[in-house]
Amino acid sequence: MKKQLNIIKRDGSIAEFDKTKIENAILKAMKYGSGIYEEEIANEIANQIEVKCNENPHLSTVNQVEDMVYESLINHKHELTAKAYEGYRAVQSFKREVNTTDDSILGLLDNSNEDVINENSNKNGLLASTQRDLIAGEVSKDIARRKLIPAHIAHAHDEGVLHYHDMDYAIQPIHNCMLINLEDMLSNGTVISNKLVESPKSFTTACTVTTQIIAQIASGQYGGNSITIKHIAPFLRVSYDKYYNKYIQKYSEEMAKELAEDRMMEELKGGIQTIRYQLSTLYTSNGQSPFSTIYLEIEEGHEYEREMALICEEMILQRLEGMKNYKGQEVGEEFPKLVYLLDEHNCLEGGKYDYITKLAAKCSTKRLVPDYQSAKIMKKNYEGNTFPPMGCRSHLSPWKDENGNYKWYGRFNQGVISLNLVQVALTANKDMDKFWEVLDERLELCKEALMVRHDLLKGVISDVSPIHWQHGGIARLKKGEKIDSLLENGYSTLSLGYVGVYEMTQAMLEVSHTTKEGEQFALKVMNYLNDTCQKWKDETGLGFGLYGTPGESLTSRFCRIDKQKFGEIKNVTDRMYYTNSYHVHVSEEIDAFEKLKFESQFHDISLGGCISYIEVPDMSKNLPAVEQIINYIYHNIQYAEINTKPDICYSCGFTGEIKLDKDLEWYCPNCGNKDKNEMQVMRRTCGYIGANMWGKGRTQEIGQRVLHL
Repeated sequence: MKKQLNIIKRDGSIAEFDKTKIENAILKAMKYGSGIYEEEIANEIANQIEVKCNENPHLSTVNQVEDMVYESLINHKHELTAKAYEGYRAVQSFKREVNTTDDSILGLLDNSNEDVINENSNKNGLLASTQRDLIAGEVSKDIARRKLIPAHIAHAHDEGVLHYHDMDYAIQPIHNCMLINLEDMLSNGTVISNKLVESPKSFTTACTVTTQIIAQIASGQYGGNSITIKHIAPFLRVSYDKYYNKYIQKYSEEMAKELAEDRMMEELKGGIQTIRYQLSTLYTSNGQSPFSTIYLEIEEGHEYEREMALICEEMILQRLEGMKNYKGQEVGEEFPKLVYLLDEHNCLEGGKYDYITKLAAKCSTKRLVPDYQSAKIMKKNYEGNTFPPMGCRSHLSPWKDENGNYKWYGRFNQGVISLNLVQVALTANKDMDKFWEVLDERLELCKEALMVRHDLLKGVISDVSPIHWQHGGIARLKKGEKIDSLLENGYSTLSLGYVGVYEMTQAMLEVSHTTKEGEQFALKVMNYLNDTCQKWKDETGLGFGLYGTPGESLTSRFCRIDKQKFGEIKNVTDRMYYTNSYHVHVSEEIDAFEKLKFESQFHDISLGGCISYIEVPDMSKNLPAVEQIINYIYHNIQYAEINTKPDICYSCGFTGEIKLDKDLEWYCPNCGNKDKNEMQVMRRTCGYIGANMWGKGRTQEIGQRVLHL
């Protein structure tokens, strides 16, 4: 009888030697390392190690076996697989450690941990309140990696195969972004901090309650939130009626109407100012301003059409005015993000609300907002519906209730996993068959990671965030009731993100995806990703969707990892960043209209999240050109932004473009000021507006942007 071969485990116990574990570990390393999947090599190495262990007069240890695996991979010319195997060992070792966060946390406190400090331009990592959130995030990430996320997924994240977004929130039972059901909360009342808030009796109160709702909502999730002015419009009528009923007791009907109108307009101005100041100044428990979007829509024929138009106009007027900094200088606002819906009545073709669009055009040249959404294209892509993005760019898929009615508000996104398309291409090394093989393997890994996110939310009870689950933000569940039904059947979404379509095309074909050959390849990949999401949807009943990742710091992380792994490759890894999603490379010369038209075809595929932008010079003296762009957006693309450079130096008062030097430091071209605290640099970061605080990679990307007009 063959003698049983044993091995000494890390804890000192004896276990039976199992060579299949060696094979499986090697195959995983092949998948995430070189991408070359050779079962016969894995089997050969496992057999060789089994022989060596049998020949060893003493029992071999797990560490000795792992060293033998690494050495054998090198001998078989599988260097990348060997590195990946070492990384996998490191992850497993990490999972056994008790504490791994000391260095990263101390780096936050002494400001040396730039990766975390500058990860999010909406968080000032130097503030004590924000540092508290970042420290909690580092601890949470550590626990998630060791206790919740499977080792091979954590390893794939570390290797830049994929990105597990918002890992610092993975241990908490919270979701990503959402559309707030403000209509339900304002009409039927809600509960905030255990206090019953009844339906408002005035527009002023409605605006105040709205900001409190947004603050509470933002503190109970990690992604953006959006509201529509349609839901606060009825309360402007409530205020008018209140004043009219008061004045009609003393004055004629004509006078009562005039006085009521005047008082209503005062409330309108005050209410909008309340929303602006609250959302620009308050901080959530996440150590940042709420990622809030306000949807400016005017629905023709709606009962409150006039009120919607008034609110829309006032919101844009006040944003155009700006705010003042601590020195009394006029500055712009990062939040709330404004999205203006273009329709037949306001697309600058003689419609009744063109005057508001003209005001929006003026505001865009000075404040970078509003962004523009086309009702014409939205209705084509979403079964005749229009609705806002959830925060920056994430879009829901159509969903109908039991009565067959479409529902958008009170729905949410469970989480995002982004795929590094560039690494797929680099691994394939221009071999097209290999590209599709590696892509399939990594998509399966992304699906598994998304299912981890989904499973972490299953079983969560409504008590974790009453304002979301019990008091109308999303639903009105009972105390102790599980949220599971809201995770299923496409009610909420799971997003497959992607980064680097441009660099992927360069790596495979050595051309931009704006060339005919590159475009065909890029669209083929995009359609394949979308078809894969649909396949997952059919298999699971879950709301998978394709999402153009707004990788603020992620694009730099992926590029840094791939440069270390594959070296510096022209037009691929020779910068400090990859291009967000499907965008034309920021340095590529292309006309504004051509860029929008080119990227629009990717919008029609990436329906789980998409946005485009154009860079323009100071257009304040050429508003007709801006209006032409806006009209073009209405007819050609779902969702787009116009980027300018409305900066200010606090030291000398200079307004215009703050410049970047060769060391990627911002400076005032007028006085030379380099103090970030004494300037405001307003740039579209990746869908929302950021000011001053970016990592080196994103800063380089901003500096390399060319004008499209």
